[in-house]
Amino acid sequence: MSGRAPQSAGRDGKMSLGQHLLELRKRLFLAAAGLFVGAIAGWFLSDFVWDALREPIYAIIEAQHRNAQINYPDITSAFDLKLKISLYVGLIVSSPMWLYQIFAFLVPGLTRREKQYTFGFFFTAVPLFLAGCAAGWYVLPHVVELMTSFAPPEDAAFINAQAYFDFVLKLVVAIGIAFVLPVFIVLLNFAGVISAASIIKSWRIAILVIILFTAIATPAADVVSMFLLALPMIVLYFLAYGIAWLHDRRVAKRASAFAQEYAV
Repeated sequence: MSGRAPQSAGRDGKMSLGQHLLELRKRLFLAAAGLFVGAIAGWFLSDFVWDALREPIYAIIEAQHRNAQINYPDITSAFDLKLKISLYVGLIVSSPMWLYQIFAFLVPGLTRREKQYTFGFFFTAVPLFLAGCAAGWYVLPHVVELMTSFAPPEDAAFINAQAYFDFVLKLVVAIGIAFVLPVFIVLLNFAGVISAASIIKSWRIAILVIILFTAIATPAADVVSMFLLALPMIVLYFLAYGIAWLHDRRVAKRASAFAQEYAV
């Protein structure tokens, strides 16, 4: 008898805690497998990616007429950096896989009708993630040039390879993830966790968090880059509110029509 309980729960559209944990394990395994395959591809692309990441350093040499170079402080630094580049290239390349697994895990919280929007969420999240990475990549040369300009022109700039990559990672990947967050806001609204009213009620806090996030992701001295990144994130937040408002309005109309049809 006890063995049939999960099946009957499945027919009712509900999952037990054990089923949720099994589903989570499955999704994590698939996401990890996608990341692993992406990291293998990233290993072969790492030299190309590292050459592209070093372009702002070469621009410093030409624009500021100073001696600037990236150095590796110990024997294993170059190998560790290659592994790290491979991992994060894999993270970006496999973003369709792990983003889909997140959505697929959250889908059971939606109604059958609302599950049709899953692919809409998915095909919105992936371009937004890549657009966020592109936005971080766009401001990277300006940030590097600005921060190195504070050094006296007669001094050489010796840049630690690991520290430089961590700086680029924080700027590019973090912005990409931040661009996806509005999609999750809409998903939570469709799942009935938050309402459009609560989203717009918190707009001041949201703008403050966005500005603080972009201030952390970019150097404090580069105010222009901070606002260039903050502006599209604010627009995406209000766009998420607009979609949530339309969804709540549609749900309210259906509920009202249902109540009038079956009113005694």
